[in-house]
Amino acid sequence: MTFQKFVSIALLAGAAAVAPVSADSFVFSTGRADGRLGSLSQPASASALETETADDFLLPETTVIRGATITGLIPAGLPLSSITNVEIEVYRVFPNDSAAPSNSVPTRSNSPADVEIEKATRDGSQGTLAFRPGLLNADFTVQNSVVTGIHKAPANVTHGEGPVTGQEVVIALVFDPPIVLPSDAYFFRPEVTVAGGDFLYLSAPKPIVDGTPFLPDRQAWIRNSALKPDWLRIGTDIIDGGAPPAFNMTFSLAGETIPDAGIPGNANCHGKTVSAVARQFGGVETAASALGFSSVASLQDGLRTFCTP
Repeated sequence: MTFQKFVSIALLAGAAAVAPVSADSFVFSTGRADGRLGSLSQPASASALETETADDFLLPETTVIRGATITGLIPAGLPLSSITNVEIEVYRVFPNDSAAPSNSVPTRSNSPADVEIEKATRDGSQGTLAFRPGLLNADFTVQNSVVTGIHKAPANVTHGEGPVTGQEVVIALVFDPPIVLPSDAYFFRPEVTVAGGDFLYLSAPKPIVDGTPFLPDRQAWIRNSALKPDWLRIGTDIIDGGAPPAFNMTFSLAGETIPDAGIPGNANCHGKTVSAVARQFGGVETAASALGFSSVASLQDGLRTFCTP
């Protein structure tokens, strides 16, 4: 993929306030970081447990997601090259893909599922995701943070770990292959590896103001490997207080909808979906290019994966 194409997808992913480029374009955004919260979201390291922060989005129709952006905080003084990998996962909403509640957290209602949708995972280290970081603000402060204070009930309330100052960065992501998902509610979870520091995923206003409002807009959740498979609400369960806050996280998604796609699990799903994209884009080869697949064969593989429940 060329640098120009990468930038085009990244710009599309951040352009929720702009009119779609076509009738079937999908663009979603929670808006800009609001400075209220930074929450850890990174793989395990020598000094920290794997910690995951997730926020939700809605797909009204079957959608091919080509790219995304995420906004976070890295320590002051670190170069952008210290961001060495990004992995994203997508979850359905509990109780899908989940066991019965463990009663180790106050609630699992409206949380991410226990486990991710495996076929939607994309990882830079595996060659299924490309990423480019950019600096937004060299001196950005969040009012509160959640890094290590993630505990099972009844010790879940910590009120947060206080302000943190660092560099606000945006990371543009391109998925290869793109992610194809049916209409449903989902959670988006990025993990970012930073050599020499932590990645704090930054909050965005809730309700969404400068972005793509939708209902129900669930609040952000977090867990570490000690809490798995459960999740905690960052605002209600951890920070708490007299009027517990609720957070969105700062991310955007971009792609194309396929209004006439087949239904996963149905015998005719693959054939119907191939026919739908061929009609929509004027041919299968044009569809592969427009949807971000490297070839017709890659598109066919992606649609077969989509159709397999």
